[in-house]
Amino acid sequence: MPTPKLPFLLTRFDSDVPHRSDISSRLREHLMRLRGHEIDDTVEIWDDTTGAISEHDLTRIHRRATAYVDRLRAASGTAHLKPDEKARLASIKDGVRATTITTEARADEIAAGLHAQMPWMAPATEVAWHAMRRCAQEGAPVFRLPPMIMVGPPGIGKSHWARALAAALGVPTTLVDAAAEAASFVVAGMQRGWANAGAGKPLDTILNHRVLNPIVIVDELEKAGAVRDTSGTRHNLTEALLALMEPKTAARWECPFYRVPFDMSGIGWIMTANSRRGLPEPLLSRCPPLVLPPLTLSDLIGFAQREGAARGLTTPALDAIIETLQHHRDRANALSLRVVQRMLDRAEQLERRPVLN
Repeated sequence: MPTPKLPFLLTRFDSDVPHRSDISSRLREHLMRLRGHEIDDTVEIWDDTTGAISEHDLTRIHRRATAYVDRLRAASGTAHLKPDEKARLASIKDGVRATTITTEARADEIAAGLHAQMPWMAPATEVAWHAMRRCAQEGAPVFRLPPMIMVGPPGIGKSHWARALAAALGVPTTLVDAAAEAASFVVAGMQRGWANAGAGKPLDTILNHRVLNPIVIVDELEKAGAVRDTSGTRHNLTEALLALMEPKTAARWECPFYRVPFDMSGIGWIMTANSRRGLPEPLLSRCPPLVLPPLTLSDLIGFAQREGAARGLTTPALDAIIETLQHHRDRANALSLRVVQRMLDRAEQLERRPVLN
């Protein structure tokens, strides 16, 4: 359920800095009081008929007010941003909402739904279930899913499970393809000066949805590589992930593009791999992989029946899909959840098309 807004942007806006004239007025009023002159609401501070303030005083006040405002703007962290960038961050300067689990019954309900939908994903469901129950027991304002690495054959529904969990929690998701050449930039963002400079997908997701704890799916982690920029600096996906996964660094993480700190500690990281071979050791030491079994024909048929019923497919359509799956029982290894989903999509399209007379 949603909670009150929580801090996310960890800096002050330069638009919140007081105007120099306001500071000057306050300094002048303070000086007049120090010199024994009464100030009330009917007196204009800049109308000095008492002779308490000299031209030299005014010069000093102006200089101090200017220096003070300049220091505040420099410390704000947003003075360097363009107007459109400031406008985007302004939408979250008062905080963003977060999703939490308030009762253990709710945790049980979500876990039971995931298990009923994809029973072969039990190891991952159990991790999420314990995390949800712990959140409810502690009364935590933010549900924080511990980072996990799921290792299993392609097509068993690892990413599908992650999206199903996000849907049950009511949080947004985003997908990062670790096999992409610039995956580290997609995660952390790219600093100014590059042609494709911008924020990374995790930060973009939070800014777009204004939710502190989205789920970020990193697909095919074992294929992650590193790239070098024109100066020869190496950019590694593992390093980018570690900075965002470690609680201390994530709680005050500075975006390379915006160059301001954000609290990224609420993100739930779900990483998938087809094989343990090639997985980065620093990630393995922090996230022991969950090894998932290959799908059986029974798993595929059960998924088709449940998903087909949820889509409202007719019995003949479901029977045709199940018959097709059983016909290929000798090639069960070639079947996958993606194949079943395509079959369900095709059946749904055929049933919904208009009847031609």
